Amino acid sequence: MTLGGLALAVGILVDDATVTIENINWHLEKGKEVRTAIMDGAHQIVTPAFVSLLCICIVFIPMFFLTGVAHYLFVPMAEAVVFAMIASFCLSRTLVPTMAAYLLKPHIVGGHSSGEMLQMMQPNHHTPSLSRNPLVRFQQGFEHRFSRIRDVYYSLLVLAIENQRKFVIGFLSIVLLSFALVPFLGRDFFPAVDAGQIKMHVRAQVGTRIEETAKLFDQIELSIRSTIPRDELGSIVDNLGLTVSGINQAYNNTGTIGPQDGDILISLNEGHRPTDEYVTELRANLARQFPGTTFSFLPADIISQILNFGAPAPIDVQVMGPNGEENMAYAQKLLRQINKVIGVADARIQQANNYPLLMVDVDRTRAKQLGVTERDVTNSLVVTMAGSGQVAPAFWLNKRNGVSYPIVAQTPEYRNQTLSDLQNIPIAGDAVHGALILGGVANITRYNTPGVVSHYAVQPVIDIFATPQHRDLGAVATDIERILQANEKDRPKGSTISLRGQVQTMNTAFSGLLFGLLAAVVLIYLLIVVNFQSWSDPFVIITALPAALAGIVWMLFATHTTLSVPALTGAIMCMGVATANSILVVSFARERLSIVGEPIRAALEAGFTRFRPVLMTALAMIIGMAPMALGLGEGGEQNAPLGRAVIGGLAFATVATLFFVPIVFSIIHRNHKHITTDGEKSEL
Repeated sequence: MTLGGLALAVGILVDDATVTIENINWHLEKGKEVRTAIMDGAHQIVTPAFVSLLCICIVFIPMFFLTGVAHYLFVPMAEAVVFAMIASFCLSRTLVPTMAAYLLKPHIVGGHSSGEMLQMMQPNHHTPSLSRNPLVRFQQGFEHRFSRIRDVYYSLLVLAIENQRKFVIGFLSIVLLSFALVPFLGRDFFPAVDAGQIKMHVRAQVGTRIEETAKLFDQIELSIRSTIPRDELGSIVDNLGLTVSGINQAYNNTGTIGPQDGDILISLNEGHRPTDEYVTELRANLARQFPGTTFSFLPADIISQILNFGAPAPIDVQVMGPNGEENMAYAQKLLRQINKVIGVADARIQQANNYPLLMVDVDRTRAKQLGVTERDVTNSLVVTMAGSGQVAPAFWLNKRNGVSYPIVAQTPEYRNQTLSDLQNIPIAGDAVHGALILGGVANITRYNTPGVVSHYAVQPVIDIFATPQHRDLGAVATDIERILQANEKDRPKGSTISLRGQVQTMNTAFSGLLFGLLAAVVLIYLLIVVNFQSWSDPFVIITALPAALAGIVWMLFATHTTLSVPALTGAIMCMGVATANSILVVSFARERLSIVGEPIRAALEAGFTRFRPVLMTALAMIIGMAPMALGLGEGGEQNAPLGRAVIGGLAFATVATLFFVPIVFSIIHRNHKHITTDGEKSEL
């Protein structure tokens, strides 16, 4: 995320020095000496540049108050942007003017089309002849074309100010209508990343022996190989049943509860088709070919696993309460309705309540008559089924190498295949009655029992997992919440129902980021109020922010990108940059207003003069965000919404800064009264 922060700030870092040089050139075009132009140009923009720096840094402060995964992901990015911006500001105020003193030369008055005010006041000035230097000719040609574009903008700005009522109403209508698209965007915590891996959990009929599970997995592998082409399939790894080591069980987050469960890990080669297409095909084909077997596709990449907090699915409906049977019946009812939700895939209940069990009920009266106890029966069962190492560990010491080896006696498994074999297990009796069999002292009956008992906050819990497919997480979660509310009256007494998983984390992160967005706007406004010593001019500055939000909505809608944490982060970043551009325009308009005394003229001159730096700031940021917005590189999909939000927001905010902000400035200051002094007359 630190590299993502640098990519996010690269446009602004370049723009700091560019705006400084452009302002120095503006003073050089007024006929000033190089040293004077550098001092005046640097002094003129140091205050708005510093305020812009603070605005951009302030918008990242709310990120430090995020919790959970979002905090650890975006705080490093915010720190990278803030520290880079501070260093860029210091270098733009020190190193850039110093280098300008060595590299820039005095300009011929009128020889550079960036002398905006001179060009406006002296339209008949002559431009120098074209140079033979191709670079100079390219620069002069570019300046000539840019001057024509700026003249067109000036004409449009004049037209907009002359029809300011219609323009303001039309502009605000477009912005308000843009927010009507928000419900159609959808919500996701983070964008999905195509890591070229598929992780699939398979559950056969509960109670299936591990040998039968292995045969089933062989058939599933054949089906997978027939679906994925050989040149795209890297490897297939199976992991069947419960692990022996307790450490390995701690790393198991797929929901394996017995020998009927297993995981299949599939890796794809480079140049493969989108992984999601294979998941969709396998989900349909395997369910049709293996009825009675449950298939669920789990997050395979490390980022998705972290976002799920180790859960096997992003949606987790938990039914907690003391009555396990009623909770299971209620969970099964919810599951049937959740399966009908559009976009839900792999919906299943994690806990199995039909695990086969053989209950050995010792007849104590009969056992006492035969001289055996329940302890004798238990020890004999354990030795036969699991080996003597459980109840009577024995070791043999090799005197040659000093190594001791465990000695375990166990009945071969092929002799314990049927219920009759179990009844014929020998039981060690006393010397009078001799050897006995299990069927002579105990009754064996079949039961069904929960395969696993899960707890959350001490209480037993039943989990209903679900995964969204071809639909955003927020929409699926909303439909599931409606189902939970509709079935609230049937909830077992003493039980609680909660929607957890990635959905809960997403809602918390969205609330924090939306609050951060609002707090950023308020902090920016208060900062500008303190700097400008005015309540009205800061309001003029932030009028570009609604347009930035509208641009973000349109860009996400046009690119079929859902609202996510990266997109909201880009929106917060866009607030700072849009405010920085507006500060450049309004600060110059205030300066010209104090001289010319006419709000409309001051607004026109501010828009015309600041057209170049505002456009450069926006273009530098947009060009810097383009690779990120395209999702280039491995895992580029993760930060693509961030870049798209910044590009869309800045595109609309730039239009608002160049048109809407000058109009609002002229309206706010329409009653401005000014007395022109002799000194100001000479300036004019």
